[in-house]
Amino acid sequence: MHTGRVRLTEFWARMNTQFGSSYAESFARDHVLTGLGATVESALARGDDARVVWRAVCEEFDVPARER
Repeated sequence: MHTGRVRLTEFWARMNTQFGSSYAESFARDHVLTGLGATVESALARGDDARVVWRAVCEEFDVPARER
């Protein structure tokens, strides 16, 4: 279980770095990612791996490879 928390913590750190803490929260709650057919919050709640969700964010927003 500890490993999952670390990955989720990393995920949110990357989201905050990429979008800023205020926008990251709003984005996670409101934007439906095309690749997942769900918002970030919904995807994580249904059990999608944080790495899979981060990759979907990166694809949709063309996050540079060095920041992935």
